[in-house]
Amino acid sequence: MDVLLTIGEFSKMTYLSVKALRHYHDVGLLQPVLIDPTTGYRRYASRQVATAQAIRRFRDLDMPIEEVRRVLRAPDLAARNHVILAHLERMQRQLDQTQATVASLQALLVDAPDRAAPVDIRRIPTTRVLTAKATVMFDDCATWLEPALANLRRVATSAGLRPDGPDGALYPDELFEEGTGEVTAFVPVTDDGPDVVELPATTMAVLLHQGSFADLDQAYGALGTVVAERGIGGPGPIREHYLSETSTEVCWPITTGVTP
Repeated sequence: MDVLLTIGEFSKMTYLSVKALRHYHDVGLLQPVLIDPTTGYRRYASRQVATAQAIRRFRDLDMPIEEVRRVLRAPDLAARNHVILAHLERMQRQLDQTQATVASLQALLVDAPDRAAPVDIRRIPTTRVLTAKATVMFDDCATWLEPALANLRRVATSAGLRPDGPDGALYPDELFEEGTGEVTAFVPVTDDGPDVVELPATTMAVLLHQGSFADLDQAYGALGTVVAERGIGGPGPIREHYLSETSTEVCWPITTGVTP
């Protein structure tokens, strides 16, 4: 038998505050079965208890209200489980990222012996490349870069161009200073072609970062410190070479006249 409950009774039975219940009503997530036209009092049915408890659990998992709505309105079990699984997978990625950040922070807090960063001054020759450019925000670089490089590799394969070194990217000063800038992704190739351009030869200070991409800022800090201490920093974009998933060369522009 379905019993009508006051919002206070329903709150106690579901562990949802009255404030939360009112909010879920306002956004159309959990509607009372009856609203008194005179007093405005809400009445809930006992059959809604399980739904409210499910909502509370989903919100405890930080599931957005719109996704909770999709779960509740799913036409069948498979559709409902698909939404839930997608959210759990996203939570796992966030957990992995949090754990990596914690590990990185712990490493920063550990007292390590003071040692000079292994920085090389290198002459980088003229490089034939396929490029892709986009104006992106600083925090969106990684999201844009990976598919951009993958697409360039597909274009190179389709055109019969042979790879000639690691993929890379150019990051202009305004990306760091203003938070937005035109980033250039590039894939080196050995042959000429209609879309092949040349990156001019340049001399740069280079540091090899081995480890998580999330810790790349440490390489930037170490390399930038050496360049600043030597007073050799020059204009131009910072260049990265992606040697592997855990190895990245960071190349800092330096003034002309500095020799390897």
